[in-house]
Amino acid sequence: QVQLVESGGGLGQTGGSLRLSCAASGRTFRSDAMGWFRQAPGKEREFVASINWVGTATYYADSVKGRFTISRDNSKNTVYLQMNNLKPEDTARYYCAAEPSGLGGTSSGLYDTWGQGTQVTVSS
Repeated sequence: QVQLVESGGGLGQTGGSLRLSCAASGRTFRSDAMGWFRQAPGKEREFVASINWVGTATYYADSVKGRFTISRDNSKNTVYLQMNNLKPEDTARYYCAAEPSGLGGTSSGLYDTWGQGTQVTVSS
């Protein structure tokens, strides 16, 4: 089993940037696809972005496309989410997750391991 620990959340300003990190340990990180999801108060968890095991294929929710970038460094067992041009509606708890097939995808059901999350709050 892989263990995931997110960091980098905090308070951002509208139009500003934050970078989230997710450090993995345990099961071979390099063979897993990784995803970022978020959940705002009173709302369901939603897909944000995913990246396949080798980093050659990425997927984004329409709401973040063009503003967020997912990347990974397999030498550091870490996946990143660079968030630019932040908006108040980006306020949520952000979770990283591991998907064992290595392909990634938008459905939370594909992911078998989740981190504890990191809070992102964007002020207007």
